[in-house]
Amino acid sequence: MAEGYCVKCKAKKEIADGVEEVMKNGRKAIKGKCPTCGTVMFKILGGKAAAPEPPPSSTPPAAS
Repeated sequence: MAEGYCVKCKAKKEIADGVEEVMKNGRKAIKGKCPTCGTVMFKILGGKAAAPEPPPSSTPPAAS
């Protein structure tokens, strides 16, 4: 999955049981556990999460 930094082990490791989340500010992140010590690891991903598009209206355009 994604590689993150474990603060307890002080090393870069693969994030185990990672789940992608959207933070309050709209950015994506991965949250999981360190495979060695079990400490929670969190990695912020680049870019903002895509906003859902509004559904298209079903009314036909008005003719002049």
